[in-house]
Amino acid sequence: MQKNINNQYKKLLEQADKAKENAYSPYSGFKVGATILTKDGNTIDGCNVENAAYGSTMCAERTAIYKAVSMGYKPGDFQAISIASSGDNFSPCGACRQVISEFGTDIDLVYKWNDKIVVEKLKTLLPYSFSLNEE
Repeated sequence: MQKNINNQYKKLLEQADKAKENAYSPYSGFKVGATILTKDGNTIDGCNVENAAYGSTMCAERTAIYKAVSMGYKPGDFQAISIASSGDNFSPCGACRQVISEFGTDIDLVYKWNDKIVVEKLKTLLPYSFSLNEE
């Protein structure tokens, strides 16, 4: 279900778009940026970082989450994650969806699809997420 797009989420998506410019993507040329909006109002950026050993590549969403964790943020602290890419019709990959779910399935994901800003809860994109926690 798409929510109304507020100015805060538009700015968050613009910030993710700027973060993607820091991406290290010499192999694919595909740049991705992500920005987390924390419940205390802070923003944390991340970008994808590729590696010649492809399995060592890190997505922008996970980079931003791991950066947030290193700053002391915990599950339940995120309100939204915006994602911007150098390609069209992009949403988080399965691995990122699973990692995001560790921090809350009610997190808003903000991204563009068919040139429209989409806002959806993670649980909409990953309805049966894996968890070791009982909910």
